[in-house]
Amino acid sequence: MFDKKFFNKKIEPRCEYCSGGYLSSDGKKVLCKKKGIVEKGFSCRSFDYDPLLRVPRPAAPELPTFDPEEFKI
Repeated sequence: MFDKKFFNKKIEPRCEYCSGGYLSSDGKKVLCKKKGIVEKGFSCRSFDYDPLLRVPRPAAPELPTFDPEEFKI
C-alpha cells in the first residue's frame, strides 16, 4: 500500500497498525479480517503495515525551570 523505503524496515509487526485490522470500540482488541478478534500485539503472515494507524509515542514532558535564588542558603 505505501512505499516502504520511506519507513523503518525494522518495525515489529503488530495487528494494532495493520491495514487489515480495525481497533475495537473499547480499544483493547483488534478486529482482523483474517483471524477475527485478536490482541493488539498479535501478528500473522498477512501483516501489511499502515503508517496512518500507528500512534506516535508522546513527547517528553517539559522540565520545569528553576531560579538560582531557590538554591541559595
